[in-house]
Amino acid sequence: MTMGGRVDPITLEVLREAFSSIVREMRVTLLRTAYSSILYEGEDFSCVLMDGTAQIVAMSKGQDHPLHIVPISWSMGAVRERFGDDIHPGDIFLHNDPYTGGTHLNDVAMIYPLFVDGALFMFPVVRAHWGDVGGMSPGSLSGRATEIYQEGVRIPPIRIVDRGRPNQAALDIIFGNVRGPEDREGDFRAMIGTCRKAADRVEELVARYGAGTLRAAMHELFDRAEARMRRRIRELPPGEYRYEAYLEGGRDRFEPLTIRARVVIEGDAITVDLTGTSPQTAGPTNVGPAMAPTGAFTIVKSFLDPGGDINSGAFRPLTVIAPEGTIVNARRPAPCGGMVEVKSGVESAVMGALAQAMAGQVTGDLKGGGNHCYIGSASFIFYEYPAGGTGGFDGGDGSNTVRAFTESDMTTLQPVEAVEQKYPLRVERTALRVDSGGPGRWRGGVGLTREVRLLVDRAQLSVLAERSLLPPYGVCGAAAGAPNRFWVRRDGAAVEPSPVPGKVSGFPLLAGDVVVMESSGGGGYGDPLERDVALVAADLAEGVVTARGAADVYGVVSTGGVIDPAATVQHRRELRAARVAVTIAAGDGFDETRVREVRIDQATARRLVVSVGDVVELVNPTGAPLRLWVVAIDDGPPARAVVSHEAAAILRAGDGTRAEIRRVYAASAVG
Repeated sequence: MTMGGRVDPITLEVLREAFSSIVREMRVTLLRTAYSSILYEGEDFSCVLMDGTAQIVAMSKGQDHPLHIVPISWSMGAVRERFGDDIHPGDIFLHNDPYTGGTHLNDVAMIYPLFVDGALFMFPVVRAHWGDVGGMSPGSLSGRATEIYQEGVRIPPIRIVDRGRPNQAALDIIFGNVRGPEDREGDFRAMIGTCRKAADRVEELVARYGAGTLRAAMHELFDRAEARMRRRIRELPPGEYRYEAYLEGGRDRFEPLTIRARVVIEGDAITVDLTGTSPQTAGPTNVGPAMAPTGAFTIVKSFLDPGGDINSGAFRPLTVIAPEGTIVNARRPAPCGGMVEVKSGVESAVMGALAQAMAGQVTGDLKGGGNHCYIGSASFIFYEYPAGGTGGFDGGDGSNTVRAFTESDMTTLQPVEAVEQKYPLRVERTALRVDSGGPGRWRGGVGLTREVRLLVDRAQLSVLAERSLLPPYGVCGAAAGAPNRFWVRRDGAAVEPSPVPGKVSGFPLLAGDVVVMESSGGGGYGDPLERDVALVAADLAEGVVTARGAADVYGVVSTGGVIDPAATVQHRRELRAARVAVTIAAGDGFDETRVREVRIDQATARRLVVSVGDVVELVNPTGAPLRLWVVAIDDGPPARAVVSHEAAAILRAGDGTRAEIRRVYAASAVG
């Protein structure tokens, strides 16, 4: 089976596919045996095979979630650090601690050691979202948590089965502190069965090919993935590229958090330095040490080598610096429920920086995270995480209301029948969210609207979402998608469940209340006034764009669905002339420890209808826009924006550069 110490090519491919096939069978097993709808309907879990040194061997491409899988290396490292060589056949470990490689507390990892000939050989691993792990509100995830103890049971690396004997005391503590313990116990047993099935399949491979051949194949697959990635990196222009993304922190008012990314391309390696990112916060928008590398890797792999194997070899050319004590590497007692949101912020920042090296090979931004929405009480917990539109790209529109390339092929939302059969809820409406896709030459995909009515006397609503104030950015001149919105309709009136949109904890619901989930659209790509009129007509016919939206953002005039070509040409000319452009000047005196700042003149402020504290963006025709907070409106020359020297460098704009400027967010809207 080997040639000079290497596995022959045919056997290597057979084993590569065999590893992936085992993972796919793990997924099917868990789907068919799980107790919680979030697993058998929502598919909020992932499976992986790891080698004995905590390297990813195989995951199911397109199905398993990177945010579940990549951090497993840290989780296994925590197990090895705690137990060393005290690991035996029949042992099983649990872990969910964000500070030692977990994601958030709801994602529980089961690590199953597999021995061959008395030696540790491989680990089948499942990380599954448990619908509740205790904490301050049903479902555990809360937009207003201030410490991790409010988010549920924190499980450090623990031996939950010792040489085949369950650690019943530990299990009693865990299941005694969660809501819906029957479902949690059922999911726990399903995870054990899934890992055992994988172990059986690996043992069959060992019996057929031998442990030595399998080890050699794993190492060759690692090396091959590494070589592919290094070849792609060498094709990029070397240099240093900067960008930053903002998250929506705060409990009672909007307090922006910054993720600053410096991407250095040198030879066949990439370094992502997140120095300058906001300190860890008292809100849930934090992550442990594993999530920032996961986000950075997801973008680098997706843009440079989307077709190659996903294993630890592909990770080797990437170095990620995530300073301790920041929102990208928080320490106790910082809550970490918003780990999907922080990971998505890292992805947005890295994507914005990498776009500068890839000459427009970029996509519009995405919905911003998990869109966690819980409706629950002591007797039931319904968890939905509605997908949004994906970003437009050069040559195509974004997709409507599906999972994005940064996610797995999880369910977009749970089927109506499954929701109404299991929970005291009625799904009254599920529809595409019209006019939500970011306008561009290539439109961002539209989000969705789902309305769910409560049929019992009382329950609670908790939401943890981003992009509720700062929408997903468009690129290369395009506009942003519509922001996420989660609200309650009570007796026909709209009720906002929290001071800061997207951050809700235990809002009391009454019988008849309707929870309205409106997910964001993806950011667009390219100038919307350059969109093919025929594509706008198709959008009108399909109902994803209204006649008013077509006229206001695309300049396409229609009557009764019929396009008026002459009026369209004229209206596009008028819209282009009405755009606000400024001359960029670099200046001193800015305090940018939290956010980027800009000073604009009074005439520009009037045209944009902005005040001090509002957020604007300077449009980048070849990449992602730069968002800035207005800190002063002065009597200076008209049509002039003064930014810091570093902000000008991010835009690669020298003094005198002209750029379009837009309003993104009005501070008067919240807080």
